[in-house]
Amino acid sequence: MEESDLRKSVPNPANQHPNADVRMRGFGERASVAEAMAWLDSELDVRGTAGIESVPLSEAAGRVLAEDTVSTVNVPQFRRAMMDGYALIAEDVATASPASPVELEIVADCVPGDAFRGEVRNGQAVRIMTGAALPLGVDAVLPVEHTRNVERRVYAVRNLQAGKHLGRIGEDVEAGELVLAKGRVLRPQDLGLLSSIGATSIAVAQRPKVQIVVTGNELLPAGQVPNTNRIVDANGPMLDALVQRDGGCPLQTGIVPDDRDAILARLLDDSDIVITSGGSSVGREDHVPTLLAEHGTLAVHGVAMRPAASLGMGTLDGRLVLMLSGNPVACLWGYDLFASRAVRSLGGLPRDWPYRRTKCKLASDVKSRVGRMDYVRLKINQSVATPIENRGASVLSSTTQADGFLVIPPETESCPAGSEVGAFFYD
Repeated sequence: MEESDLRKSVPNPANQHPNADVRMRGFGERASVAEAMAWLDSELDVRGTAGIESVPLSEAAGRVLAEDTVSTVNVPQFRRAMMDGYALIAEDVATASPASPVELEIVADCVPGDAFRGEVRNGQAVRIMTGAALPLGVDAVLPVEHTRNVERRVYAVRNLQAGKHLGRIGEDVEAGELVLAKGRVLRPQDLGLLSSIGATSIAVAQRPKVQIVVTGNELLPAGQVPNTNRIVDANGPMLDALVQRDGGCPLQTGIVPDDRDAILARLLDDSDIVITSGGSSVGREDHVPTLLAEHGTLAVHGVAMRPAASLGMGTLDGRLVLMLSGNPVACLWGYDLFASRAVRSLGGLPRDWPYRRTKCKLASDVKSRVGRMDYVRLKINQSVATPIENRGASVLSSTTQADGFLVIPPETESCPAGSEVGAFFYD
């Protein structure tokens, strides 16, 4: 399935659920993935990016360029030697050969950073090192291995064309040239190029601040050992890493108990996006949907997908709120499908998944249900994909054993063994 299929033009779901408190009653109706995606994209279209900031060049790697960068200078600003050898006039050595060397007078030595101010005339040469500025009058550099040197004389044993082994002005970058375009994720070599044109600070998209709210009385903080009827939080560290991967700045202040006031306080913390984990379904202690409906807008609650069917979205005090399941696999899938899109968009990145795509054949049947989107983890070996058997929403190891995943669209009931499918690699 292509990711663009998730974004078909469809009516948006209701802006507010008339009865947001579905605790202990279950979902009456779920939005389609396309409807939920349409609502999210409409919000992101209005919001644009989180802003622009200037950072030192040394801190710009991995950041998203916020403006087109046009060079005001030529790089280099002088003609330079591209070989160690002798700068000369090519016509002087037109007849040079090992059997018939051409003698030239060495009138100067030239090293990088120190230019020869005179002009070279016929019958003369300048001993020159790679990167040094070319003196006036020369039109070629004869490599040292094609010469013999005796005191202040050099004997050329090869001829060459005018323009050989010379670097021209603006050969790397020309003044007025678009060097890097807005929206580019800056790589190490980009920083080198920016430095070469004199840049010291760079305008980049601000990293959206993402408040991660992990709820649950049953959770122990990361780093502890599970015991009795409590489990260690897996979603907090996973969401932190996912947000960083997508260019966001994750904010966490520990696990929040299943208490309305405590959860509301965290929802109201300063951020661009709030991502909740747990408390989003229809259980007695699932307070997030009702809090969002009471204090903001609950636009989506319940999506026809497996896992992560309890996913919800809305707004609160101008910020986006995405409610993810407490089950780790459902949390991961809900994040990748919706929250990742929001974080990347606000940070100036393309909204699409950062995953590589591949074509492969299924080793066994995969069942689904019409009207529901399914997320299937796969082991992929030489273009053959084997579905992971234990695919429960709480079995996080199914994602670590897998190489990638398959998305079965809502209109598809099953994918038979041997069929070719489009899959995504996790890495």
